[in-house]
Amino acid sequence: MKLKNSSESKVTQSGTTFKIYLPVIKAGVEKAKPVGYAAPTGGTEAVLVAEDEADVRKLTKTVLEEFGYTVIEAMNGEDAINKFMENRDKIHLLLLDVIMPKKNGKEVYEEIKKIKPDMKALFISGYTANFIHKKGVLEEGINFVLKPISPTNLLKKMREVLDK
Repeated sequence: MKLKNSSESKVTQSGTTFKIYLPVIKAGVEKAKPVGYAAPTGGTEAVLVAEDEADVRKLTKTVLEEFGYTVIEAMNGEDAINKFMENRDKIHLLLLDVIMPKKNGKEVYEEIKKIKPDMKALFISGYTANFIHKKGVLEEGINFVLKPISPTNLLKKMREVLDK
């Protein structure tokens, strides 16, 4: 702003005007997915979830049911065998905690295999695979995942075991 004369009260302004013209386009935004990402798939199979920690069992049940699985819950090894006996023709997969009261996961699996030799199982534990193998609870090459496990990874591993 510039005053022409101190005795004048008239103010003059000067400046620059910019006009920006942008093209009108129709473009959609694509959501980027991480490289190698594959959405987890669910299923319609029945899964016996044997987990002695109630919160972990409930969370696992919620996740599996959201992806279409039917879940039968067991709170320990003995309960798992009883629930299997009640539902033996419905169950497609055993999701067994390795360390549980009243029979560990391996003992449950061995007993169920006597009744249904082709039963598929996925073992899960908060203990490392090394620790479990050293204690002789599980053999090498068994289907095993370490807790904590993301729902996505659990679903993928379950699908892998079921599809074998």
